[in-house]
Amino acid sequence: MIKIHDLYFKSFLSAQEIAAAVDNLASQINKDLSNKKPVFLGILNGSYMVLADLTRKFNHECEISFLRAKSYDGTSSTGVVEFGNELDVDLAGRTVVIVEDIVDSGLTVEKLSRKLAEHNPLEIKIATLFFKPEVYDRELKIDYIGQEIENKFVVGYGMDYNNLGRNLPELYVQTQRMKNIVLFGPPGAGKGTQATRLKDKYGLIHISTGDVFRYNIKNGTELGTLAKSFMDKGNLVPDEVTIKMLKAEVEKTPDAAGFIFDGFPRTDAQATALDELLSQKNTEIAGMVALEVDDEALVERLLERGKASGRPDDANEGVIRDRISVYYKQTAPLKDFYEAQGKYYGVDGVGSMDAITERLSVEFDKL
Repeated sequence: MIKIHDLYFKSFLSAQEIAAAVDNLASQINKDLSNKKPVFLGILNGSYMVLADLTRKFNHECEISFLRAKSYDGTSSTGVVEFGNELDVDLAGRTVVIVEDIVDSGLTVEKLSRKLAEHNPLEIKIATLFFKPEVYDRELKIDYIGQEIENKFVVGYGMDYNNLGRNLPELYVQTQRMKNIVLFGPPGAGKGTQATRLKDKYGLIHISTGDVFRYNIKNGTELGTLAKSFMDKGNLVPDEVTIKMLKAEVEKTPDAAGFIFDGFPRTDAQATALDELLSQKNTEIAGMVALEVDDEALVERLLERGKASGRPDDANEGVIRDRISVYYKQTAPLKDFYEAQGKYYGVDGVGSMDAITERLSVEFDKL
């Protein structure tokens, strides 16, 4: 994933795939215009790369010229085409090939065809490396197409976002930068309550490892059955099983704005596995936001929670202190893992729920 100005883009087509599209375009034109001595007219600035590569693959005589045209502002078409400098070649009686990097609505090529018709060419052909059939709404025929693509804003290989990105050898598509956060803290810190508040505020998906396990076991999924077989023997569920469950949860909402991971990771190995999973999705953990609460406040909270919920693990002070001790021994070292990446953010977890939510929001806003 790359950032250009204020937007994020992910890889869409490799240099090899682009080369294959250019080859396809050149093959069509070589076959059709071998005896025409055409004038290739590139539309600046976007077509400079495809025009150079295309004409190198044209095996016959030709002339090359450029004309500047602009219809985009940022990522959107303005609906108005502006033409620039005058032509430096006589088009009268010639076969003219308008070379575009990409054709979407067809506004530019339609207006340019009308403008060029005033120069009395023999014929006008339209060649585009990429074509978006979903949004093309003109009667004008596109004669040569390298490859059809979906209707998304792309940069690279001559195409830009506010003048940046043209030099990229690959094609990138605009994507949303995901806000993936590990919400961290000891038992009783209030992660579940705050996760519910924050997921609604930021439009994120809350993935609680406990909820994921309970769902899979209750519904007898393949992974749930496998996890239960370890738990019934008193063994820890292997990391690879847990990460597969999380992967399934992440893939349920591919267009999510991001995720709050609650209860995972618990070890360095799990954190590394989570990084690898998110890397496959062209994203990453933005940060670990940890609720920091002293032990005595945690014990008091859990005892109060036990009175209301009836949970036996929250009713015994000795059990509570053991759980907190286990947390510090097994899970707290994750702080070092994320601090090494510059991604650890500690937050005071004592106070009213609203006050804690506000403190967490300050950190979420930074990510």
